[in-house]
Amino acid sequence: MRRLWKGREMERIISASRSLETELTVVYLGPPGTHTHLACFEYFGSSIQAQSKESIEEVFEAVEKRRVSYGVAPIENSTEGSVNQTLDMLIESEVMICGEVMFQVSHNLLSQSGKSQDIRKIYSHPSALEQCRKWLRKNLPNVEVAETVSTAKAAQMATEDSKAAAIASSFAASLYSLKVIESQIEDYRHNYTRFLVLGLNIHKRTGRDKTSILFSISHAPGSLYRALKPFSEKGINLTKIESRPLKDRPWEYIFFLDFEGHTTDFHVKEAFAEMKENVLFFKILGSYPQRSQEW
Repeated sequence: MRRLWKGREMERIISASRSLETELTVVYLGPPGTHTHLACFEYFGSSIQAQSKESIEEVFEAVEKRRVSYGVAPIENSTEGSVNQTLDMLIESEVMICGEVMFQVSHNLLSQSGKSQDIRKIYSHPSALEQCRKWLRKNLPNVEVAETVSTAKAAQMATEDSKAAAIASSFAASLYSLKVIESQIEDYRHNYTRFLVLGLNIHKRTGRDKTSILFSISHAPGSLYRALKPFSEKGINLTKIESRPLKDRPWEYIFFLDFEGHTTDFHVKEAFAEMKENVLFFKILGSYPQRSQEW
């Protein structure tokens, strides 16, 4: 897996320094061996106490109730799109985004024996199976495929059946003592996942930041244009916009917006002031260091 940003050594130093004071507890969408588990170590280093949770809702709840220091949850994949449960929890929760992790996701075929001829059944998460669909059809067309709640759970199940295999990460292979039959079996190599680091405070300004907000608008011509116009006028670059249905209001939507800048930047404050005059609802989800993207 390629590193997608510089300064990894500094993060390890910070992590080690933190462990001398008090060990950070970070929750993630489990079980152990998921890509979200790996994202914890990518962001915080190895000197943390990582705890798995069975659902994204439980991750948010643990952070919001101050049971842990931080949480990590997936937000979007470059081929599968956004993780709707994470979007919904950002609407409902008071938890804030204080960091992000992005890395290339590579899928591997794992088993106890490491031999493809022994495989009678393949387990994995629906997204992983979809991302490897062409490879499976070409190489193992007659093998039964079964869905699991996560790639890590698939790896767990492969340890219990000598005739089963799992599609999971090399991290899961080492964690569950499985052998890699074939690596990088995903149909598209440019397969990236973005994860959010969740906390209760906005990250301090670094000079290279990203901010996430959400807002709703009235059903009137030009409403979205008027809401976004201040960003164009202030020269603020938008990096993502997405709508999500409001569950308690049929056919009404809320918009998620990411842009370059920090909430403390003067031109961002100006844009917010003007935007609030043209929206029904406005919420800051967080400002955090923007990770470099090296595709």
